[in-house]
Amino acid sequence: MASKQKTAYVCNECGADFSKWQGQCSECGSWNSVVEMKLGPTPKGGARNGQFSGYAGSVGSKVQTLAEISLEDLPRLTTGTGEFDRVLGGGLVPGSVVLIGGHPGAGKSTVLLQTLCKLAERMSCLYVTGEESLQQVAMRANRLGLPTDKLQMLSETSVEHIGQAAEQLQPKVMVVDSVQVVHLSDIQSAPGSVSQVREAAAYLTRFAKQTGTVVILVGHVTKDGSLAGPKVLEHMIDCSILLEGSHDSRFRTLRGNKNRFGAVNELGVFAMTEKGLKEVSNPSAIFLQRGDEVASGSVVMVMWEGTRPLLVEIQALVDDSHLGNPRRVAVGLDQNRLSMLLAVLHRHGGVLVGDQDVFVNVVGGVRVAETSADLALVLAIVSSFRDRPLAHDLMVFGEIGLSGEIRPVPSGQERLREAAKHGFKRAIVPIGNAPKSMDGIEIVAVKRLSEALAAIE
Repeated sequence: MASKQKTAYVCNECGADFSKWQGQCSECGSWNSVVEMKLGPTPKGGARNGQFSGYAGSVGSKVQTLAEISLEDLPRLTTGTGEFDRVLGGGLVPGSVVLIGGHPGAGKSTVLLQTLCKLAERMSCLYVTGEESLQQVAMRANRLGLPTDKLQMLSETSVEHIGQAAEQLQPKVMVVDSVQVVHLSDIQSAPGSVSQVREAAAYLTRFAKQTGTVVILVGHVTKDGSLAGPKVLEHMIDCSILLEGSHDSRFRTLRGNKNRFGAVNELGVFAMTEKGLKEVSNPSAIFLQRGDEVASGSVVMVMWEGTRPLLVEIQALVDDSHLGNPRRVAVGLDQNRLSMLLAVLHRHGGVLVGDQDVFVNVVGGVRVAETSADLALVLAIVSSFRDRPLAHDLMVFGEIGLSGEIRPVPSGQERLREAAKHGFKRAIVPIGNAPKSMDGIEIVAVKRLSEALAAIE
């Protein structure tokens, strides 16, 4: 006797489940977003048709203690690109699921096509495209001059068919471009909806864990730059990376937002060329392309990205405001933190810019999220306000507290070594980060904001 088909009602906006249909979602408040979803009958054993039932190491086969589990590291699969491997934590881990997102035209498909063409020379790889035809992908590969004789291609949007093809080919690495266009036949909603993205990602994640295949998913982003789809999508995958870069810049940054097998917030830098994305081994040299004469309002600081220091230039422009409410514009920095630092500068530094427009920018399109940029930002603002250029070989970093104290930041010694390696002769740093001695660079240790302002007089 056929089993009764179950029905669920899912909100396309937030993914909430309900036992019956309703006009408004009680979770997110959106109207007419609850749709009916048919759930197919589950056969005995819990495995659906074509769902990799032959895997010997299925969950629940044996219960072990922590002491009995082998601690041998899984062999990582190197991609052949050092910057990509850095963001991944050393390479691709077998059985892991990687989600890569980015704005349209950022280069997601390009970097993955380059990577798989290289990997296909050493192992079996499958590239599944749902947004482009096979001819379009082949034209791009030929334009980039990539080896095309080993990579296996598939144009498909049905997740069940993708799983069946992958089960037959047994690839080591599989790319699905993109998770927003694939669909499951059991779900009635359109591809790209919350329920489709969630279930398709869950299906592919189970496939990766049960077969040891590396699955790389391409994801779309929303207007604010965050990954589209339900938040549970980022919880299911093992590694989430974002390819960032504006259309008017030839540089792209690959940033890790989540990584179960490596450092978080790792940064890889690429340059977009006619032959695709090329890795940049020394990003600091690119972001420090300054002229011989440095104008006022410019200073260099050392930010810490993942496992390495990175030198960037911070610029500030302070000008008389013709508006009743002066403007505060921050590009690459936190605007709320800028307002806080301006108040600290007035209270503990004696510099009033309340009637001035303040514009700050991080050169090169890099975004600085850490507090080590506080001191450099304040000194750049003072330099522009007084129209006094800072020394060309000066480097600054440090966090500023609300009481005007200069707090130490992590990895201070490594930041100073990176600055000395690039030829900087003087550094203003928190007293907690000051080394006893360091060859090639003069250390100015400061305890309060007033001391830092006196050091640039």
